[in-house]
Amino acid sequence: MDNGCHCSAESLSNPILFKILSQMDNSKPNQNSFNYNSVPHRCNCELRRTVCLKRPSEICKEASAVLVKTIQFMKNLPAFNQMPPNDQFSLLKSCWAPLFILGLAQEHVDFEVMDTPADSMLKKILLNRQESSEMERDQPTMAGVSKLKSCLKKFWSLDLSPKEYAYLKGTTIFNPDVPDLKAALFVEGLQQEAQHALRDVVQLLHPGDQERFARVLLTASMLQSITPSLISELFFRPVIGQADLLELLVDMLFCR
Repeated sequence: MDNGCHCSAESLSNPILFKILSQMDNSKPNQNSFNYNSVPHRCNCELRRTVCLKRPSEICKEASAVLVKTIQFMKNLPAFNQMPPNDQFSLLKSCWAPLFILGLAQEHVDFEVMDTPADSMLKKILLNRQESSEMERDQPTMAGVSKLKSCLKKFWSLDLSPKEYAYLKGTTIFNPDVPDLKAALFVEGLQQEAQHALRDVVQLLHPGDQERFARVLLTASMLQSITPSLISELFFRPVIGQADLLELLVDMLFCR
């Protein structure tokens, strides 16, 4: 099945205007010619339809609070602090996004999105500028947001307890498959301990539901389908501007 975008450049409301504007400066094509392929056009399919938060000031504030709690959770794990700094960094880079999504689910942070304003694209065409750093980044799409919201709804339907969330976060943090871990065996043992603890608490809280543990793990597997770039651009780019989010997370984690 072809999941690609079937919208064409001909769907633009005024392709003639675009061609004229994009060829305004033919004397320096390599420096000033506008690259249409890098600009998200008003595509109606979810794959390329770019979106942004409807209430950015409110939702970004809630997301920032969740992120602080996420890093604090990692800092408070004695086993995590015992690992070499390079391993801590590798695990942080691997797990911060799925861990943050678990935080969104636990805090019941709901949000709505809208289409990215089209005037920003027109402004870039009229100014005939080079690709900006914003255009080079992967912008949030409706397809990505739909995955995220579907994942959150799955977790909300499970109605996990605080202990279930805590042990599930442990299985997410301690991932032995992260490349180049010096303490890979130690990490693998920690993940197994977290999984066993999660299974025990699920059986204790839901003794009549033999399939709940499998459903929890299956829902958790959805976390890997959501890219860190979607989380960064959707929830934190309006706050941090051009700063690198991972660098900020490292500062937060290692600031004792």
